Amino acid sequence: MIAKNGLKVSSTLLEFINKEVIPGTNIDIEKFWSKFSSIVHELSPINKALIFKRETIQKKIDDWHVSNKGKDFNKNEYMNFLKSIEYLIEKENDFKIETTRVDEEISSIAGPQLVVPVDNARYALNAANARWGSLYNALYGTDVISGEVGEIWNQERAIKVINFVRDFLDENFPLLKTSWREISKIQVLEKKLVLVSGSNKDYLKDDGQFIGFNGIEDKPDSILIKNNNLHIDILIDSNTPVGKIDKANISDVFTESALSTIVDNEDSVAAVDAEDKVRCYRNWLGLMKGDLTSIFEKNGKRIVRKLNPDRTYISKEGEKINLHGRALLLNRNVGHLMTNPSILLKDGSEIPEGIMDAFISTLCALHDFKNKKNSRTGSVYIVKPKMHGPEEVAFTNTLFEKVEETLGIEKYSIKVGIMDEERRTTVNLKECIRQVKNRIVFINTGFLDRTGDEMHTSFESGPMIFKGDMKKSKWLNSYENWNVDIGLSCGFSGKAQIGKGMWAMPDQMANMMEQKIGHPKSGANCAWVPSPTAATLHSLHYHKVNVFDEQKKIKSRDKALVENILEIPKADRPNWSIEDITRELENNAQGILGYVVRWVDQGVGCSKVPDINNVGLMEDRATLRISSQHIANWLHHKICSKEQVMQIMKKMARIVDEQNKSDPKYKKMSDNFDKSIAFSAACDLVFKGRKQPSGYTEPLLHEKRLEKKASN
Repeated sequence: MIAKNGLKVSSTLLEFINKEVIPGTNIDIEKFWSKFSSIVHELSPINKALIFKRETIQKKIDDWHVSNKGKDFNKNEYMNFLKSIEYLIEKENDFKIETTRVDEEISSIAGPQLVVPVDNARYALNAANARWGSLYNALYGTDVISGEVGEIWNQERAIKVINFVRDFLDENFPLLKTSWREISKIQVLEKKLVLVSGSNKDYLKDDGQFIGFNGIEDKPDSILIKNNNLHIDILIDSNTPVGKIDKANISDVFTESALSTIVDNEDSVAAVDAEDKVRCYRNWLGLMKGDLTSIFEKNGKRIVRKLNPDRTYISKEGEKINLHGRALLLNRNVGHLMTNPSILLKDGSEIPEGIMDAFISTLCALHDFKNKKNSRTGSVYIVKPKMHGPEEVAFTNTLFEKVEETLGIEKYSIKVGIMDEERRTTVNLKECIRQVKNRIVFINTGFLDRTGDEMHTSFESGPMIFKGDMKKSKWLNSYENWNVDIGLSCGFSGKAQIGKGMWAMPDQMANMMEQKIGHPKSGANCAWVPSPTAATLHSLHYHKVNVFDEQKKIKSRDKALVENILEIPKADRPNWSIEDITRELENNAQGILGYVVRWVDQGVGCSKVPDINNVGLMEDRATLRISSQHIANWLHHKICSKEQVMQIMKKMARIVDEQNKSDPKYKKMSDNFDKSIAFSAACDLVFKGRKQPSGYTEPLLHEKRLEKKASN
């Protein structure tokens, strides 16, 4: 640790900032550290007071439930109580957001949004490059097309893919007379797209959907079409295996897919010290400079991955068209709770990690302000998770103002996304948005964290319903609608994103295609997907549904009610069988152990973990929060015993060990439960879950990961 302006800074972090980040930004190193130290010491006590206020409010809610135990639940009394403790804030006058200088991927194009862990350069590059995806590959390689996916080329399967895409084109880019299935030749003549079938010529019903092409007009290499602000690139090449068997020699169809990507420093990474944080920051810096690369071997070949270039076309008028080749990148910082040992304050305490993230994320983004590889409007987009109520959002606004002043950039250059995933933020969402009305670009529902907070907030009210029943509960549907209603009433349409949550089953794309169309239909102009392939497939939904038209309809519907959001998902008179309870505990335990063992032992922040039915689920700290709080709640209300849960934890640990036996880096928990740090972490999350702040898993995970790193 090196002394710097009243701070003690890890030499690893200090050297990274001074030698890699600041050069090329016109920032004076000494002035930066002086101002940074001053602001950190000014804001840290406020940050600490906000966390203390959370605990104070939670204690009052716990006491209220305990004192009312056995009485009939009175919703009005409960709401009046929440107002009396400043949990529920009275709404002020209506207003509209005033955010300016927003990129079109945020304001005016609806589409999929990827979330990617920032600590893995290869994954981060894949996600940034997922702005465009091969629809043929996405269909051929997933269960959307029936039949087996083999390693050997399957012409029959390829023909199924071709027919699927032709039907998609017929639905969204219809022709005047015939079907895309009949087309044998594609040309550009007299500024029109000409589609030849035998001796007949056909045209798009809407000529405005034809944007441009590549190659020569009589024999183009690709055709660019557009629907609902999303582009489709139809490639024509008779020399490829697909082009040879296609009537019109179409070799692939590329869709504009992940319009935006959240580069995640939070729930999907395991960053506990300076070494980890610098790895995250360095990848973000490379994305902002545009020079990030990843070198790896695949199938015996050395591959160098870097950011895709922009895509160029010739317009139908003969002019050059330039389309962005990469997703617009947003950076999810950590919330207000955690601190980090990378920097110590004058009193020896750790720096609030969210303050550090805001400064360094923006400092890295100064490079993009010059080269505009990411934002063309001179903005940096920071998504802020796990804030509790308007006061905490106002603190984020103050923090961002201080960062802008320190770095000498225009006010409101830092745009903010609010993760609506804590109940105190949900019920006060309008007032939260008001605090950042000049920089807000995004609100997003998060069912997973929101359920975890729901359980922890109402912990003392009684045992919670089964986890699978949460999606049917009254509060959840009201919450999802409320988020859209509030966003639209505050003027988000055409200015900012209203987002929906993650599809957590990356191997079940057919189910995703059936279900996730509900997100654009709900008025959400972005929704989360777990992979570039999922982004490509989900993009089809935004061709079928015009989100901005849906938003106009939604504005006139009956609005969701806050009293329904406050419906507590407890089981009034649980009469569950031992078998059902055991199965629920086992499923929770398997998810906890499968995720935690890789987090603690290997520093993997996001994992695909099989559930009790052997369905692979994407697990991160949000899913962990639900599972651990659910068991902790049942323990507290004596639905199960500590001995019973421990027996189940050991049983499921053996199963998780077996599932990971092909991983050479994996260390079994069941060889010695007493010495397995990962197993003890999983148990602590359950048995100490009641006492964790807001039910968060980070404090225990960080403690155990640091212990594991120290033991290596």
